[in-house]
Amino acid sequence: MLILIKFKYAADRRMLQSMDTNPYLAIFIENSYLSPSKNAKMDLPNITHTNVDVFLNREDIILDTIAQIMKDFGMFGVEIHFSGHIDDAYHELHQQLVEQIDSLLIHNSDLLMSILYQVDISDRDIGRTQADFPRYNQVEVIAHQIIFRDLKKVLFRRYFSAKSAGEN
Repeated sequence: MLILIKFKYAADRRMLQSMDTNPYLAIFIENSYLSPSKNAKMDLPNITHTNVDVFLNREDIILDTIAQIMKDFGMFGVEIHFSGHIDDAYHELHQQLVEQIDSLLIHNSDLLMSILYQVDISDRDIGRTQADFPRYNQVEVIAHQIIFRDLKKVLFRRYFSAKSAGEN
């Protein structure tokens, strides 16, 4: 199976190079936790800051992640829009989140802190992401962390719902 992934940042290229030593990352597309069958053994998703793009390769996962981001921001009256262009979803969401976060930092930092609490992002998480993406500024790091955390929620929800369905 050939997997073609576009990487924009050095951290992503390092992750691709690690596929030689970590075959788990190379076979994620057909893994049972992404498309479970009744008899499939499921593995907990191994998502890190540097392999987010790897998991954003399926339309249903992308749409669920976008819905989660919209829900988390919508709880606080902040609208996030998605054009529907799946191929550019990460970039589109990242750019929109950067603009929203930048505006919230200037006009309502308490609201931003509430959103980050809702999404479950700590200062420590932001610091680790900053180390993984040194070319990102602080706002870009927070935007990436929001996408990362909500993607993780989606994958874990899929994992546990498939696991409980398999036990029944």
